[in-house]
Amino acid sequence: MIVLYVLLALLIFSLMIFVHELGHYMFARKFNVTIEEFAIGMGPKLLSRKSEKTGIVYSLRAFPMGGFVSMVGEDEESEDENALSKKPAWQRLIIMVAGAAMNILLGVLLVFITVCASPRLASATVAQFQNENAITYQQGLREGDVITKINNTPIHIGNELQYEIMQQGSETARVTILRDGVEMTLNIDFPTEESDGILFGVMDFYVAGVEKSVGGVLKHTLFRSTSTVKMIWESLIDLISGKYGFRHVSGPVGVTQVITQAAKTSVLQLLNIAAIICINLGVFNLLPIPALDGGRSAFLLLEVIRRKPLSPKVEGYVHAVGLAILLLFMAIVSFKDVFQLIF
Repeated sequence: MIVLYVLLALLIFSLMIFVHELGHYMFARKFNVTIEEFAIGMGPKLLSRKSEKTGIVYSLRAFPMGGFVSMVGEDEESEDENALSKKPAWQRLIIMVAGAAMNILLGVLLVFITVCASPRLASATVAQFQNENAITYQQGLREGDVITKINNTPIHIGNELQYEIMQQGSETARVTILRDGVEMTLNIDFPTEESDGILFGVMDFYVAGVEKSVGGVLKHTLFRSTSTVKMIWESLIDLISGKYGFRHVSGPVGVTQVITQAAKTSVLQLLNIAAIICINLGVFNLLPIPALDGGRSAFLLLEVIRRKPLSPKVEGYVHAVGLAILLLFMAIVSFKDVFQLIF
């Protein structure tokens, strides 16, 4: 059974890679860039076919952890009038960010599907406390209160509320509520729990559910998606600041394990995890790191500012070094994931 879950994880990875590379491919074709190959996966070719009409090679490669669209003039000088390097900077920028944008759009679509599949949607209205000694009740929160802010962060839906309490509730939080139409502010010390040495705030109450409607589904899709982007961004900041350590970083092996656990739980949970991973892939690729789409976009923005292109040779070296570092880091993280899985 575990083999089926691993194959499912590989299928999800492959779909995300395909969508990412499809974004680059579509806009490269739109702007008439000469494309040599559109590949899903890395390593040796398993299958390939060359289009007689366009000359593009479409290939499926052995390792499903990557993919690429090979464009003429991407990292080298070229005399081809349709080389990527000959296109205006704004067209090259669109081509570069299109892959990450497609991942984010796919993630939002998956969020939309999970919202539609949910029997009810969670509001930010307090419905019931977990017990009569609930800490938040003792500090002034009451049934029927609509929580609109945690500190300075606006709250629109229950998913946002849960995340912000988890992130900000480990210290005294300023909670803005609406009670009978009147806005009030409470200072609340939420209950906390520790996980891997990190303290998180915990909800000790339940929120009211709301019936689904077209407007409600769109609202929850929007705010769940923006909350996911915020969660990913804050996680990166926390990793850089040292709040999270190296043991909290996961590579393909760790992510496969998470997908496996989600698949065992329910299809809805699997879709939710897939949405987070997909949006995460899009956001991470937009970071200004050499070899990533964000790194290439940063060079293009620098070109616009300087009003002249950088040396393709120099840029190629920078991205090559960046790619080598990323692959080394991925190998180290994967080794760590395997070690933790075994021991």
